Amino acid sequence: MKTQSLWLKNFIDIYSELGTDTLADLERVYHPEVEFTDPMHSLRGFDRLLTYFEDLYQQIISCDFVIEHAIESGTEAAVYWTMTLRHKQLNAGQPIRLEGHSHLRASEDRVIYHRDYFDLGAMLYEHLPLLGRVIRAIKNRAAK
Repeated sequence: MKTQSLWLKNFIDIYSELGTDTLADLERVYHPEVEFTDPMHSLRGFDRLLTYFEDLYQQIISCDFVIEHAIESGTEAAVYWTMTLRHKQLNAGQPIRLEGHSHLRASEDRVIYHRDYFDLGAMLYEHLPLLGRVIRAIKNRAAK
């Protein structure tokens, strides 16, 4: 069995412990020219990424990642995760469980490309008071 590259191991270790008090540790994982994309944002550069996380974590009560599986090939990896999020303005602060995965590329032993794939509706829209009821009704109707 092949062992994980240092860059991937660092990524998994940091995300497994990520919180408001550990955001500065992200600098050990990300390349200064990182390109980051998720269903809500696309940005370039570590400073912008750190600002994004700092702003995001101001609204978060807690956020835990469990890395379920990682597949690595050379300087690329796919990381499958489950996130449990408690947000001040979503789901009355109750936990939201979300499965997703990240496509990563490394350069100079740090992540230079990070793209997250997850269901934005399951994370956000379904947990907004009015919109959530509408989306759940649509999903229920489509499932029949």
